[in-house]
Amino acid sequence: MKKYLINICFIISMFTFAQNLKIIPLGVYGGSNESNLSSYLLAEENTTDYIALDAGTIYSGINKAIENGSFTNTTIENILKNNIKGYFISHGHLDHLSGMLINSPEDSSKPIYAIKETIEVLKNKYFTNTAWINFANEGESPILNKYQYIYAEIGKVFSIYNTNFTGTVFELSHVNPLKSSAILVENNKHAVLYFGDTGADRVEKSDKLAKIWKEIAPKIKSGKLKTIMIEVSFPNSQSEKILYGHLTPYLLNEEMGKLAKLVGKNNMKKLSIIVTHIKPKDDNEQIIKNELLNTNPYSINYIFPKQGDLIILK
Repeated sequence: MKKYLINICFIISMFTFAQNLKIIPLGVYGGSNESNLSSYLLAEENTTDYIALDAGTIYSGINKAIENGSFTNTTIENILKNNIKGYFISHGHLDHLSGMLINSPEDSSKPIYAIKETIEVLKNKYFTNTAWINFANEGESPILNKYQYIYAEIGKVFSIYNTNFTGTVFELSHVNPLKSSAILVENNKHAVLYFGDTGADRVEKSDKLAKIWKEIAPKIKSGKLKTIMIEVSFPNSQSEKILYGHLTPYLLNEEMGKLAKLVGKNNMKKLSIIVTHIKPKDDNEQIIKNELLNTNPYSINYIFPKQGDLIILK
């Protein structure tokens, strides 16, 4: 009887431990470097079952992660075919999906999660005979049926196949008429909110971010959601007239002020923000880091990801 109790306790403890999450950045920039574009692998810490959050860079990012020791005892081919269980594509710009396209001939069968508008871009612009080859399950013939489009409805929870995750997608304001999106990925203990490209509500004359802050506030208060991955593409010197649906440190702080009103300053101190999609032109990267760290009214823990470096979320 004691043996069975020990085994049960061990299983329970392992299950609980496995709930912590990990992120491996395959690409962190929003342009200029085709070997390091937006893509992040997310999994439970004790598994190798990843969902790719965007797919601007795949092969080069996996290779860098192996070099850095974030993956061990494996190969690029195995990670691509067996460990990446699916892709969430936030919108139809190349810096968020070109890695998936280029590596599609070597990939295995898996789902692509996206809003209808993004799937239409993939179907009509990229997976065509004139641009590439149709590796998906809809669109121009011949249809190779390697990837399966999963149409994510705004605000509706769906299962992420072959993982313990669910996803909920939200609409963002980026560059009209193109639609962008964010995804809330959850297991039974933790959640991560990942943003594709987005502008600030005030600049975009929108309420898209306000709706998201209202939706996620209870999860921040409960402690389930502690990590937000959001873009800061330009430094504060960039005119709001030429942001093209992106954020600056000033605008991120403006949005965080709205979130703080919903969750309180104490809960904001528990929040980590992984800064994505920096445009690495000249010294923009360092300027953005300084502007975020030096003006941080809500004491947020800012994380600046490096390609291939493992991030553990607890």
